[in-house]
This record gives sequence, structure tokens and C-alpha cells, in this order.
Amino acid sequence: MTEVATTTTGRRVYIDKQHPQAFRALRSNAEAVREAAAEAGLDRRLVELVNLRVSQINGCAYCLDVHTKAALLAGESVQRLGVLNAWRDTALFDERERAALALAEATTHPADATAQDVAYAQARAVLGDEQISAVIWVAIAINAFNRVSILSKHPVRPARVAAEAVVNA
Repeated sequence: MTEVATTTTGRRVYIDKQHPQAFRALRSNAEAVREAAAEAGLDRRLVELVNLRVSQINGCAYCLDVHTKAALLAGESVQRLGVLNAWRDTALFDERERAALALAEATTHPADATAQDVAYAQARAVLGDEQISAVIWVAIAINAFNRVSILSKHPVRPARVAAEAVVNA
């Protein structure tokens, strides 16, 4: 029997479990994207910032949980994660990170052509072609995972260890 989530509007099919071959293909794509990002010189912290920012925009609790843990393990600070939603309003992010975040947002909202042009110009000033492509691919991949988790209503379960243990890891 396929797993389902029960919500106030009824049961949801875990689409990753219903069609595991499709989900395996999505995971393979994510692995290729991760490799492309590393080859382009994007460190894991920046990749996780992109994953988190896109997941914030999309409201994907499950992906926010997963990628917050991944960002902390990659060495990201709690402070920067706490203000990521307002990255434009703080000096905590450098020019490369700002360009990547703007490009990720433009990828997540492709209908906003003006924002796309501005983000692309900003990225063009500080990132090479390979890095621009990698950032866009990271945003595309996490957008796909967000859709899987949001539409399946994947639950966020309580952590088994205290948050302090994760932060100090």
C-alpha cells in the first residue's frame, strides 16, 4: 500500500512512494546538479543557501528542515540562516551569495522578466557562465523537490537531538 498523509482536506499520496522510479530519476538529477555545482566552484554552503531560499519562497517545511540541517553541517552559521529570508537587508552575505540568491529567486519566479534581467546582470558581474548555470540548476532541482514534498504533505518530525547538538556538530 502506498503511504499517504492525512490533512484537513483529505488524504495525500506520497508521490515519491507511488512512483519510485520517477523519484529516483529526480534524485539522480539532484546528484548531477550537486556535482556540477562543485565543479563550477560553488561551495556546499552556497548551494544550501540557494536550497533554503527557494524552499522559503515555496513554503516547503520538509525541505527547509532537511536543508537547514545540511547547511549547518556544511558550516553555515545560525545567524545567517536566521536572516536568510531578509538577505537583501543585511551585510552578512557577500556579492557572490547575493547574486546567487537573486538568481535563485528569479528562477523560482520565472514569470517576472524584469527580476530575471536584474538578477542575471547581477550574477553576470560576479559569476562565470558555469557558476550561473549551476546556480540555476540548483534552484530548478530544489523547486522540483519542493513540489514533491508540498503536494505529498511530507511531515516534519521532531528532531531526536537537541538543536544545540546540531549547531555544535
